[in-house]
Amino acid sequence: MMAGTLRVRRSQGALSGVLLVLLGIWGALIPFVGPYFHYAYTPDRTWDATSGRLWLEVLPGVVTLAGGVVVRLRRFRPAVVLGTWLAALAGAWFAVGNLVAGRWAPLPRVGAPVGGATRAVLEQIGFFTGLGVVIVFVAALALGRFTVVAARDAAAAAAAAGDGAAASTAADAPVGAAQGAAAEGAAASAARTTRPAGQASRQLAKVRAVPVFRGRQQGSAAANAAAGRAAAEADIARTRAAPN
Repeated sequence: MMAGTLRVRRSQGALSGVLLVLLGIWGALIPFVGPYFHYAYTPDRTWDATSGRLWLEVLPGVVTLAGGVVVRLRRFRPAVVLGTWLAALAGAWFAVGNLVAGRWAPLPRVGAPVGGATRAVLEQIGFFTGLGVVIVFVAALALGRFTVVAARDAAAAAAAAGDGAAASTAADAPVGAAQGAAAEGAAASAARTTRPAGQASRQLAKVRAVPVFRGRQQGSAAANAAAGRAAAEADIARTRAAPN
């Protein structure tokens, strides 16, 4: 049962995984392709790999992409939870990394936004702060779903555990099954052997004994009684007629 709940359905993290993959690709590639549309940080040159872009944009973008792939493809719950945590940390780094680099000398800076005030706000949101907040939000949604076992997943795990137990029981007891089959065969043969005798005894119990000569015996008794009375009357008559 516990092992079954560690498995997750592929469809459960499909949308979150795809969103994290897309956000990671955006975060890692936008500093290199943004200058095509004049949407960039200095230096405003396409495919210019600086240390600031690598540490503050490419690295968190790749980590977000990897976390999204894990969420999308893996079916082992601890691995999926680890992927969501990685994506959340990468999103947090997107949100605060540029601010930390501006105050901490060892980290390289990414440059300044290109354009006016409105474009600079949009670049800050699309490159760092807004992108990081969205990644953290999606990762938090996925983490909430994967840290709680749904009722459907628990039922599926219980059903799988029951099927496995039944299969193992059938595989581990061939001798017992053979003995059970032999016992059933012996019981069936004994039942076939004793069934005719039992049926015959029940049929004999249902038969009533009818005296075949009952009417003749009753007639003979009546005739004997009449003959006895006649003989007694004859004796009485002879006794009266005899001289004293």
